Amino acid sequence: MTSLSMPECSKRRFFRAGTLWLCLSAISAALVLLPVLALALQAAQGSEGLWSHLLATTLPVAFIDTIILLTGVGILVAILGTSSAWLVTAYDFRGRKFLEWALLLPLAVPTYIIAYAYLDILHPIGPAQSALRAILGYTSPREFRLPDIRSMTGCILLLGFVLYPYVYIPTRAMFLTQSSSLIDAARTLGVTRNAIFWRVALPMARPAIAVGISLALMETLNDIGAAEFLGIRTLTVSIYTTWITRSDLPGAAQIALALLLIVVILVSLERWARRKQRFASSAKRSQNFAPYKVSPLSGAGLFIAGLFPILIGFAFPATYLVIEAWKRMRFAGISPRLYDEIVTTITLATSATIVTLIVGLIVAYTMRLRPGHASQWFFRFSTMGYAAPGTVIAIGVLIVTGSIDRMISNLALSWLNIPVSLFLLGSGAALIYAYLVRFLAISAGSIEAGFNRIPVTYDQASRTLGETATGTFRLIHLPLSKTALSAAALLVFVDCVKELPATLLLRSLNVETLATHLYGEAARGTYEEASIAALAIVAIGILPVIVLSRIGRRL
Repeated sequence: MTSLSMPECSKRRFFRAGTLWLCLSAISAALVLLPVLALALQAAQGSEGLWSHLLATTLPVAFIDTIILLTGVGILVAILGTSSAWLVTAYDFRGRKFLEWALLLPLAVPTYIIAYAYLDILHPIGPAQSALRAILGYTSPREFRLPDIRSMTGCILLLGFVLYPYVYIPTRAMFLTQSSSLIDAARTLGVTRNAIFWRVALPMARPAIAVGISLALMETLNDIGAAEFLGIRTLTVSIYTTWITRSDLPGAAQIALALLLIVVILVSLERWARRKQRFASSAKRSQNFAPYKVSPLSGAGLFIAGLFPILIGFAFPATYLVIEAWKRMRFAGISPRLYDEIVTTITLATSATIVTLIVGLIVAYTMRLRPGHASQWFFRFSTMGYAAPGTVIAIGVLIVTGSIDRMISNLALSWLNIPVSLFLLGSGAALIYAYLVRFLAISAGSIEAGFNRIPVTYDQASRTLGETATGTFRLIHLPLSKTALSAAALLVFVDCVKELPATLLLRSLNVETLATHLYGEAARGTYEEASIAALAIVAIGILPVIVLSRIGRRL
């Protein structure tokens, strides 16, 4: 009887533990959904007539500028990302190995930093135009000057040269996994090298290109610094100014819902565009696509072409930041305030990373422990925050935490006769909450990929030996998922350091991070003061680029 009852008892314990994990996953999903629901409720309250004013004046311009910006950036990243991926995949030339990983470097430069750098580089009396006038024999900006970078064209170009790696990464992976038999068949039929790209490689890579473009457009919608620096009134900038300048939270919530609607439309269009596309290739049974060896002269031309987006998107702004930071340190050293900002940035990012990893572990392990519709929907709801721009998340979190702060204040005053104000907003907890909602998809997705590499037989063996679900998680899944956890922690940490919109809206009073310090100095036009902070953010942003380049070499 004992031998029969033990497995039954173990089964009941395992089921109870699985139910507990499912409840924790439901709470995680609710934490992500709560700001969106609060946003909708706040928007429904109206804004004392200001909404009609915004609808008649600000919103049409903001909506049109947003659509133009998204269209321009989408076209540019598709061209740069796809052509760069084909260049390093289809042709073999000297320097190709360097370009393969160097084309990822613009990912290290946040959009607001490249705008900040080029505003000074391309200023009428800046280094680029001054050197050009000296070469051409002009002495004054009145005699010769380039078109102003503060324009829609300038914003599209700068964002495109920073965000094209979102298309380059998946498209290159798709090109690498295409079977060489398809290319050989096309050559047998007399198709030229260029025609192979248009007729074979490009159609098969369209799903990857669509995914990359959608990610780049999400980042474009999230941008607030570059658009504001360059004078583009997007919906994201309108949300910020409506809340900060006009102190109109319902109006900001309504604009945020309009922006969220654009995000939903983008995701829907991306899925609709590839709804009938089904491509498959057996990478194990066929030889991968082999690059074509070109002549040294043609190879030099291809190398220069591949180097161009790296120079614009990384090398020029990074060199500028190094020079300006060195000048600043030689002239006045490093400000003590900067050390405080570094500590604040690292503290907030580390705290948010730990919380995000814990919640990501919960939703990912629940998917493995209790597979079914419930766990799948909880996982999807938990990871939907990454699609929403930081300003939208920040407004929703602001509403939720503000309500909780008021409730805590009323309870403390009535029960303890102690006034308590801004418990969450003043302690930085609201900002960490926003980071959690925004970047939980990165954590959960990376951890889920790590869990999928662990055979299910390990779980079955643990269950047979009488171990609980939590014990299996602690003894098997955590030790075997260290690599996935480390990668997730690195990506979340770097994104928290670079995040500007949510940090601007939810930081505590008189608290500055590297990103907000840079934003403040650039808004005042004192570019040299922020060069060290910008360089520090770029240096931190290089870390995931190193990880991605190592993954690319393995591929």
